[in-house]
Amino acid sequence: MGRTYIVEESVGRYLSSINLQGKTFVSGLLIGQCSSQKDYVILASRTPPKEEQNENLEHPKAKLDNLDEEWVTEHANQVSRMLPGGILVLGVFIITPLEMGNDFQNALRRLVFAVEKTLSKKRLWSFTEEEVSERVTLHICSSTKKIFCRTYDICDPKSSAKPADWKYQNGLSALWISFECTVHINIHIPLSATSLSYSLERNTKNGLARWAKQIENGIYLINGQVKDEDGDLLGGQKKSFKGNAQAASHCFDVRVLTQLLLNSDHRSTATVQICSGSVNLKGTVKCRAYVHSNKPKVKDAVQAVKRDILNTVADRCEILFEDLLLNETPEKKVMKKEFHILPHRVFAHVAGSTVMLCDYKFGDESDEEIKDHFLEMLDQKIQIKDLEIAEEINTGMKKKLFVRVTHIR
Repeated sequence: MGRTYIVEESVGRYLSSINLQGKTFVSGLLIGQCSSQKDYVILASRTPPKEEQNENLEHPKAKLDNLDEEWVTEHANQVSRMLPGGILVLGVFIITPLEMGNDFQNALRRLVFAVEKTLSKKRLWSFTEEEVSERVTLHICSSTKKIFCRTYDICDPKSSAKPADWKYQNGLSALWISFECTVHINIHIPLSATSLSYSLERNTKNGLARWAKQIENGIYLINGQVKDEDGDLLGGQKKSFKGNAQAASHCFDVRVLTQLLLNSDHRSTATVQICSGSVNLKGTVKCRAYVHSNKPKVKDAVQAVKRDILNTVADRCEILFEDLLLNETPEKKVMKKEFHILPHRVFAHVAGSTVMLCDYKFGDESDEEIKDHFLEMLDQKIQIKDLEIAEEINTGMKKKLFVRVTHIR
C-alpha cells in the first residue's frame, strides 16, 4: 500500500487554475510536511518562466523529455529558504494537455531526484533513519483532469515508482502547532594559514558545520520544560481544542541550551595552530517551526525547531555571499577587517494556510521587493501591511546578525 497525501483544498483550486496557454507543460513544487503515517501538502508553486520563455510564448520549444532540471532545482533552492522549520519541498508536479507514457515518468523521476540532491547539498543537518524518504511526483492531465500520483525513495537511486493516494481536505493546517524561538549566535572561526586562502564562504561554512553539532546536541525547553522526546507533545491538552476549527493554532515557546563542556565520559584533545585571522558570526535570530496536529511527538517539535535554526543561519550566509559576489569589483583589495550585516527575516501568511512562510531582507531593500519575491517564487500575492518583521533592522548591533572577518598581517 502506497503513501497517502492529505492536501489542502486551496492547493487543488490552485492547480486547476493553472492555464497552459499553449505551452507543452507547466511544472512546479509541492510543499508541506512528512509524518510517519501520511504526508501533508499545504502549498503548490509553479516554476517561474525564464525570461526567454516569456518572450517566445507563441512558439514554445519546450519538450517533455527535455525538462530544464537546473531551472527547476534552482527554484526549489530559492523556495526552500522561504520555508519555516518542519516544512519541506515534498516533490514536484507537472500539468500537461495529454496523458503521457513511460518516457515522461522517467523525466519526472529524474527531476524529483535532482531537486532533493540540490537541497541536500546545502543542509547542515541530515535526515534520520526513522524519517520518510519518499518524495512525490504529481502528473495532472488538463484535458481529462486525471491525476497520477507516485512516490520514489530518494535514498535508493534504483527505486521504482509506487502509487500514492491524493486526498483533499479543507482547513488542513488550521490546528497545526507553531513554535517560536530566539537564538543568540556567537560563532568564532579561527583561520589557519591554509584556510586564509579560502573564500569567506568556504571558511564560514566550515565553521557552521561545527556549530551545527552544538545545536543538534542542545537541550530544548518547550514552554520552560524539558520533555521526554518520545512523549506526546500535546499530552492532556489535546481534548481542549479538538474539533474546534475556529481555534487559533497552538503556539509554544522554545528555548535552547547548548553545552559548553563535554560530558566527563567524552575525551577531547586540544589543537594548537598558528592563525592568520578569524571569522566571527554574531547576533540574534528569530526562528519558527510548525508541526501537524495528528498525535505529534515531542521529538517532532524539537527536530523542526533545530532545523529552522540551522536553516535560517545557513540561508542568510548563503544570501550574503551571493550578494557579495554580485557586487564584487575587480579592483577590490583584501581588507584587514571586513564587516557584513546579514539579512533579517520577515514572515507572511499565504492564501489557504495558517502556516507563515518567510523571506530575507537587507536594509536597503523595500517591502515591495519582498512582495514581488513572494509572487515570483511562490506565485502568491501578499499584502505589505501583513508582513511580520521578525527582527527589527533598526536595533543595536547586539541583536543584528553580522559577520566580522579579521586578517592578521
